[in-house]
Amino acid sequence: MPNLVEAPFGTWSSPITSALVAGESITLVDVLLDGRDVYWVESRPQEAGRHVLVRRAEDGSNVDVTPPPFSVRTRVHEYGGAAAIVVDGTACFSDFADQRLYRLDQGGSAVPLTPAAADGAARAALRYADGRVDTERGLWIGVREDHRDATLEAVNTIVTLDLGSEGPGNMVVQGHDFFASPRLSPDGRRLAWLAWDHPRMPWEGTELWVADFDGATVRNATRVAGGPGESVFQPEWAPDGLLYFMSDRSGWWNLHRREAGGHVVNVCPMAAEFGRPQWGLGMSTYAFLSASEAVCSYIEGGLGRLALLDLHRGGLTRFDLPYADFSLVRAHGGQVSFKAGAPTLPTAIVLLDPRTGATTVLRQSGAVADDPAIHCHFSTPRPIEFPTPRGETAFALFYPPANADHRAPDGERPPLLVRCHGGPTSSASTLLDLRTQFWTSRGVAVVDVDYGGSAGYGRAYRERLQGMWGIVDVEDCAAAARHLVEQGLVDGQRIMITGTSAGGFTALACLTSADPAVREIFQAGGSHYGVSDLAALARDTHKFESRYLDWLVAPYAEDSEVYAQRSPVRNADRLTAPVAFFQGAEDRIVPPSQTESMVSALREKGITTQYLLFAGEQHGFRQGMNIAWALDAEFYFYDTLVFKPVREARRRNSNGTT
Repeated sequence: MPNLVEAPFGTWSSPITSALVAGESITLVDVLLDGRDVYWVESRPQEAGRHVLVRRAEDGSNVDVTPPPFSVRTRVHEYGGAAAIVVDGTACFSDFADQRLYRLDQGGSAVPLTPAAADGAARAALRYADGRVDTERGLWIGVREDHRDATLEAVNTIVTLDLGSEGPGNMVVQGHDFFASPRLSPDGRRLAWLAWDHPRMPWEGTELWVADFDGATVRNATRVAGGPGESVFQPEWAPDGLLYFMSDRSGWWNLHRREAGGHVVNVCPMAAEFGRPQWGLGMSTYAFLSASEAVCSYIEGGLGRLALLDLHRGGLTRFDLPYADFSLVRAHGGQVSFKAGAPTLPTAIVLLDPRTGATTVLRQSGAVADDPAIHCHFSTPRPIEFPTPRGETAFALFYPPANADHRAPDGERPPLLVRCHGGPTSSASTLLDLRTQFWTSRGVAVVDVDYGGSAGYGRAYRERLQGMWGIVDVEDCAAAARHLVEQGLVDGQRIMITGTSAGGFTALACLTSADPAVREIFQAGGSHYGVSDLAALARDTHKFESRYLDWLVAPYAEDSEVYAQRSPVRNADRLTAPVAFFQGAEDRIVPPSQTESMVSALREKGITTQYLLFAGEQHGFRQGMNIAWALDAEFYFYDTLVFKPVREARRRNSNGTT
């Protein structure tokens, strides 16, 4: 064993720099199959976050399909998803700049299928996503979001577009606030889709509809599943014409089949989540190999798995793979492709032979994990369970400090960064995150908290947050930190809390909690485009989430007082810990005004505050320089205000000075 350099936690030198985190990684956004050809969409920080459609060529090389300046990204629901589809070598994709849908034939130039914004109209007035191609009729069928009347809420519909001409689309399904997953049956005669209405979110209650379809209109539309208390996810037609879908009617998202007579059966009943919260369009957790077999991903006990599913007997045969997280599962012609990753493996596009279990990695998010000089510094998370103040159990991933070159002095315990995931209906990820390794390789422990309300543990666990946002999540994050202190795993005098988006709200709510015992746990905090004013969010956010707070908090018109009680900006007088804020200037989900209200309140109180506003960024940072800047700035903030002062105080005490 090499001689390790002894140094206090939080001072370790690490090769995992912010530049490495930002510059060596891409984000893998989508996976597409076209016959035997595999395509994917990747976001490149080095190109200011441009989303590029890429094809795996026959010689094994990766070839860009969409040239600059096109960026394959849609703003439907603001979170987007399913921005492209490829059929017979022809791609149809949305461009982020103008939100027009384009057709791109192999070897050709991109041709717009939808009109440019009218003179004087707002940009990106018509947005398109989640499409399928009807090759027999020459149509694109998908979701359109219409923002042309700025005085009204955007209108969502399902439309068809002629692949040979330009136009806004022919409306075929309307009448609900939201639509997703339009899916054409194998014979082209039936169309299935999901719909839901305010105030529900898609993981609360969706409806699955089926209708006869002739290419221009739908007839005999029938709701076949779903409702206010049932979330339906990813409807798909099997090769034999039967309709499958995920439903949580049992308390868990399981795969269901609608029989020819209309009867619905649970194909594989399990206390496991085969579905996911539908934050983005085009999500896929299963795909058919035949009418009798499918490949599916699921979460059991907080861990992701991939298996072969016998659709007739309901039996699962797990694949022995080194990954812990699976998504975007696609299949065609006997081959399977998906996105996968693990805590110490980079996220990758993987091709699987389901008969042999052999895999081929087509694209990785970065190569640094393959470098032994980097990999040896990785921390592997430990799933933990801990008691909550309400007598229940909550879950988290704990990353202890790890560095192949350093060790801490005997008896010292590491600082802890408590991380709150966004959503809040989401979950801590088991994917390799170099930002986490940035902290742990410097001697800072990290805990990713799956507080009550998180996905992956069944509907009842998600519903713990109903009406309780700002209470249950706060209690659980504080309980996670307290549990780790009691276990002797971290230093109780050096605990920070940070979060993105909804997680930023939870972090700020912890720091401004009405319970002094919660506030006193944390010595500093960070908010990345986080919510600080619930009332402002209820009044000023995009359509998709405009009624989300009805479920998380209460209907605003009926109980505005509870919004004030739980808003961090209204409780800034309770805050004593320093806070760092990071915000995108073009964020429509959590506008800059949210952050700036909180910053002003803290500065008026004289609390140390850092505010970084990034031009050209929306909800989540995609430009490499900004990713690096935010990471360095947050570490410097905590190091200056927490790590160093505590070390110096202890050094003075050990020397007998005052």
